[in-house]
Amino acid sequence: MLPHSHTPRILTPEQALQGRPAPVYSVLDRHTVLGNRLLGPYPEGLEVADFGLGCFWGAERTFWQLPAGVWTTVVGYQGGHTEYPTYEEVCSGLTAHTEVVRVVFDPAVISYERLLKTFWESHDPTQGFRQGNDVGTQYRSAIYTHSPAQATTAESSRTSYRRALATAGHGPITTEILPAANRPFYPAETHHQQYLAKNPGGYCGIGGTGVELGDPLGTNWGASCPTGIAPAPGATGK
Repeated sequence: MLPHSHTPRILTPEQALQGRPAPVYSVLDRHTVLGNRLLGPYPEGLEVADFGLGCFWGAERTFWQLPAGVWTTVVGYQGGHTEYPTYEEVCSGLTAHTEVVRVVFDPAVISYERLLKTFWESHDPTQGFRQGNDVGTQYRSAIYTHSPAQATTAESSRTSYRRALATAGHGPITTEILPAANRPFYPAETHHQQYLAKNPGGYCGIGGTGVELGDPLGTNWGASCPTGIAPAPGATGK
């Protein structure tokens, strides 16, 4: 166990918890809202996108509520070092993982650009190791890409949104964009999956800056998408 620190920081592989060779819990087979399988294999033609934008309860709902094209969503842990972590271990800051939502989508119906628009506009990507009242490395903003095309598009969107935020007086973006290939996704426990569908009045700590992702380069980021979900009345923490 590392000494307690008031300043969150990402641990090295040597400092992180060791983890385990297999999960210690099972995961629900079907999406509570969409009805499709949570875990692969997925139908041919679908693509996968991974996003970290704070508390994954609200982040997941943001994506499953998109009008069309999202086949399933799964919350989990990614970007760290500990194999098959538990929620408590991730919250300790000793795994280096962040909370993410995996979005499985049909690119013929909804584009990756449109998902990126939803991602950027649904949280504040300038806050570092926090999102609103949620503080810790597990709440950092992140995009884990599944192809060179996704990586190029994600980088381009970050550049565009950085300009828009700067114009509106916001600070620099802290979002990490890294390949998912070297950063395994570990599905979270069943009770975290579609949490806000099971608990409609539950806490949601994510919220956007109010700044829209423009289209200065003609990249076609997509039509307007939901720009975040306000916290439940009286909610102060997860």
